[in-house]
Parts: sequence; structure tokens; C-alpha cells
Amino acid sequence: MVLEATMIVVDNSENSRNGDYVPSRWEAQADATNLIFSAKTQANPESSVGLMSMGGNTPEILTTLTTDIGKILDGLHRTKIRGTSHFSTGINVAALALKHRQNKSQKQRIIVFTCSPIEEDEKSLIKLAKRMKKTGISIDIIAFGELGDGTTKKLEAFSESCQSAEGSHLAVIQPSSNLLSDSLITTPILGGDGTSGGGGSSAPGGDGGETGGTQFEFGVDPSVDPELALALRMSYEEEKARQEKEKKTTESKSELEQIAEGDEKQPLLDDEGRPSGSGSKDKDKKGDDQDKMDTA
Repeated sequence: MVLEATMIVVDNSENSRNGDYVPSRWEAQADATNLIFSAKTQANPESSVGLMSMGGNTPEILTTLTTDIGKILDGLHRTKIRGTSHFSTGINVAALALKHRQNKSQKQRIIVFTCSPIEEDEKSLIKLAKRMKKTGISIDIIAFGELGDGTTKKLEAFSESCQSAEGSHLAVIQPSSNLLSDSLITTPILGGDGTSGGGGSSAPGGDGGETGGTQFEFGVDPSVDPELALALRMSYEEEKARQEKEKKTTESKSELEQIAEGDEKQPLLDDEGRPSGSGSKDKDKKGDDQDKMDTA
């Protein structure tokens, strides 16, 4: 289980008011933030998550690194939708917050939501990405909304430049009938394989994941019903463990049965109704010999 300190950066600019994601871009981010927090803390109880916004006049830290979901929800509740997005500044502030984490053994990660045009030029973004890579910070980007080709290209260049051993990912989530959080489950950001049954997520390169797939584990699309998919997986793991336990028990019994405990084919009584043990036969033979001697 990876021990991480994660700063989640939400886009609370005016663009987050749009309702092309259910129920709105902002509320979809809030729901996905809750999901990310749960995934990180369940993977390792000692992992911590912080929250900040990058909209308005300037980015703002809403919640410092914590393991309390209540503080994250309170930070989301206090956030106001306003102004424009500040992508580069938001990442720099998030990196500063990670630098001051109490547990230095935690790996550093920033997860950025963006649904706004990016004003910075590609060259400055690449420079920022390389600096983040040098400091050991992995950056995941969740891009959604009506992104132009220029913005998508900038995000792809940024993500490619900050690739490291720990992994940095770019997921482009297209509008669909699914919730943003449901589509996010299938991306590498939350441990998925990068495929999506309608979310349209993609890794750096912009080619997009496999869509409209018909093959799902246990026959359930996790992007449609993540709770059922998780329940089926847990049930499968429990059944697998039970079968392995039964197999070991059966093997132990087989080994015991192979140990010989005497001649089990010998009857308990002989033809005359007497015990058929070797001691009884010797005794009878001795008695017969004694009778012969007396007769002599």
C-alpha cells in the first residue's frame, strides 16, 4: 500500500457553473473529491489528503493535509465559485503545502481538476512540470468540460514532462450520462486500467481509452455501478480464500490417511470365533505342543 500525501486542487472558476456534467461541473468535482479521499485513505490509513482551490483572484488552501473526511467536506462547502482559473499558481501552492507535510516518508502527489482554458504557454508549463518532477512530486490531471485543442495539447505536454517512476496521469473525461466520479474509477488515477465504458478517459497522447467495451470483470461495468462491482470483487476474493482453505484441509487429510496403522485386512475373529491376533495363535500353538508332551 502506497503511503502518500495528496493535495487535491479543484477548479472553482466561473466555468465550473456549467451543467454539462451531472448535476454540475462543481458538484461533480465535489463528488469526485470525496471518492479520491476514500480511495487514498483506504489504500493506506496513514495517507493524508489536503484540499485547495485555484479559481477566484488567487489559489487558496481550503484544508491542510488530513485524514478527516469532515474537514475536506467543510472545505468544499466553504468554496465559492468565482473568477478565473490559475493553473500554474495552483500547482506551485499545492507543492508548497506538500513540502510542509509532517510525515516526510509520504510520497507527494497533486491531483488537479480543470475545466477551464489554460492561459499559460506550453513552454512555461513544461518548465513547471520538470521542476515538479525534480522535487519528486507526481501530478495527476483530471480534465473535463469543453476543452479546446490548444488546452488539451498543453495538458498533454505538461503530463508527459512530469512523468516519473511514481507515475503521473492525464485523464480527459468527456461529458456523458455517467457521473464524473464513476468515469474516474476506470482511469489509472484511481487504479483503473485506463478503459472506460463511456467516460472517454485518456492517457497522455489524447487518443482516448477503449470505449463501448463489452468485456467487464464479473459482467458489471464499474463506471455504471461501482458499488456492485466492488461487492462482486470482494465476494470473489472471499470465495477464493475459502476454496484455498478447503484445499489445504483436504491435502492434510490425505497425508494422514497414507500413514499405515497395521494390517486392516486381517479379521478381528478367526474361524473358531477367537481373536485373530498373533498372540492368540502363539498361545494356542504352545498349548497344543504341551498336550502332545503330556500324551507322550
